[in-house]
Amino acid sequence: AARTNFSLAIKNDGTAWAWGSNDWGQLGDGGPTTQRTSPVQVSGLTDVVAIAAGDLFSLALKSDGTVWSWGENIFGALGDGTTTDHHTPAQITGVSNVIAIAAGYSHGLALKKDGTIKAWGYNNNGQLGDNSTTQRNSPVQVSGLAGAVAISAGLSNSLALKTDGTVWAWGWNDYSQLGDGTTTQRNTAVQVSGLTGVIAISTGYAHGIAILNDNTIK
Repeated sequence: AARTNFSLAIKNDGTAWAWGSNDWGQLGDGGPTTQRTSPVQVSGLTDVVAIAAGDLFSLALKSDGTVWSWGENIFGALGDGTTTDHHTPAQITGVSNVIAIAAGYSHGLALKKDGTIKAWGYNNNGQLGDNSTTQRNSPVQVSGLAGAVAISAGLSNSLALKTDGTVWAWGWNDYSQLGDGTTTQRNTAVQVSGLTGVIAISTGYAHGIAILNDNTIK
């Protein structure tokens, strides 16, 4: 995983490693907030199965379904109920049985085994999908969305793929990145127009991509 000037990797022994910029402790090694020009181990993390890089923070999913975070926390991106940065991983409480994670500019998403999604962090554009624009320092449930099998987080928007092959989006929409035919911000999930049979999704800074079951891309 990679974001602004830093990178993360998981080894096959379940440890996580990081390198690059570390001004906000986003490398998670607990050392000085100076850049690392070669990989350092993220402190105290084992059994990692997925990682995600936000703008200045990092997330990790462990095999037990827990989510851990470290780095910059001004906008609640670490999901620990505070706005205090921390330079080593801490568990995000209030979310469990997670099977996938995603990180936006300063918000996080967690897909649970039951197909629901939790979100936390900056919410100026409704990217948390809880029908508000209130910053959430702890996880809240994305409203009205169930049956999700994949998630992706953009700058200030979010995507979810459902079991029926449809894609749903919420948050910032100035560049039509929600794909609903408008440029209207959405504080709850809306269906992306004209997409069915989707098997994978991704969102960039302000655009979305979907792979269909016929191997075409939208």
